Amino acid sequence: MKELDLQFPTCPIRNVLGRFADKWSLLILCNLHTHGKMRYTEISKAVPDISQKMLTCTLKQLQHDNLLKRKAYAEIPPRVEYSLTELGTSLMPIIGQMIEWGQEHFEDVTK
Repeated sequence: MKELDLQFPTCPIRNVLGRFADKWSLLILCNLHTHGKMRYTEISKAVPDISQKMLTCTLKQLQHDNLLKRKAYAEIPPRVEYSLTELGTSLMPIIGQMIEWGQEHFEDVTK
């Protein structure tokens, strides 16, 4: 693995992983990967312990980072769906590996 200068402001770990490595982002990304398109209320039900404010902020940040897309339909009542972008989809195998590692080493880490 290439050595990184973690103190440098352009470090990939600080500037890329920090965008999605929090628990809410990972849970939202995993749910969208599993279920495909989801509406706000469906995501809220899938991650029941997230506040409305945090869900809204996290969705906006993931959209800003091009990991998910938001599609609003001109209907009454309004309908909005969220789904993974191509970039978000390309991240899922890596997140899957992290999940597998976590399941394998859960007891070692939580002792």
